[in-house]
Amino acid sequence: MAVDGSSWRRIATIARNTFREAVRDRVLYNLVLFVLLLTVSAIFLGAASASQDAKIIVDLGLSAMLLFGAFIAIFVGVGLVYKEIDRRTLYVIFAKPVGRGEFLVGKYLGLCLTLAVNVVVMGAGVSLVLLGVQGGSTPLAARLWPAVALIYLELMILTGVALLFSSFSSPILSALLSLAVFVIGHFSVDLKTMGASLDSAAARVFFDGLYYLLPNLSNFSYITPAAYGIMPPADHVLTVLLYALIYIAVLLAGSALIFTRRDFK
Repeated sequence: MAVDGSSWRRIATIARNTFREAVRDRVLYNLVLFVLLLTVSAIFLGAASASQDAKIIVDLGLSAMLLFGAFIAIFVGVGLVYKEIDRRTLYVIFAKPVGRGEFLVGKYLGLCLTLAVNVVVMGAGVSLVLLGVQGGSTPLAARLWPAVALIYLELMILTGVALLFSSFSSPILSALLSLAVFVIGHFSVDLKTMGASLDSAAARVFFDGLYYLLPNLSNFSYITPAAYGIMPPADHVLTVLLYALIYIAVLLAGSALIFTRRDFK
């Protein structure tokens, strides 16, 4: 897909429309549930010590951020293409000078923008609750943001995975496959260990293949250290950022390749 100035404008238009559609579909209403969860947690944690309060709030807040974000990435992501096909608006879009690759990238960026708003608001919510619990001053409120950034990178990968599956399968199957990747991706290191412990060469090849093929999402998991105020090293952040960008590029290229060859007649 050749990308020039006009191509980027078309992609940006699709991304904006995707974000607006997500807002209309009340996707961001999960923020209300998140705020309620944090508020109730802060109330019930009142009996604990202030330091213990802070750890639990960060752990709970970041975990909820990941789960809410994964829910959006998977269940909204798998419907990005299907909804356009089902409503037959896809034919109207492609009647205009919009390439299929541009359409997919625009959809992807639009959902990533939705997730960015989601993650930033949730991160701010956790920080504000921390400040309230700690009496207006705590280094944890700032130290949790690198972990928030890693969560967002993970959600960007998961969105790409959902988009890839949705480019050739039904929404239900795409959601199940994406959910499987999300779960297995957090235990990908165990796949390699499991393969090495087996006697069968075929089994070792199978598990090693899964290890290298599926995204290693455990690299982005820094929730527990963040609860103790530990920030990820700069080299770790740069490494996983590069890993995420490369993996996302491969996912989008694969999605575009499959989607351009798909017959919608």
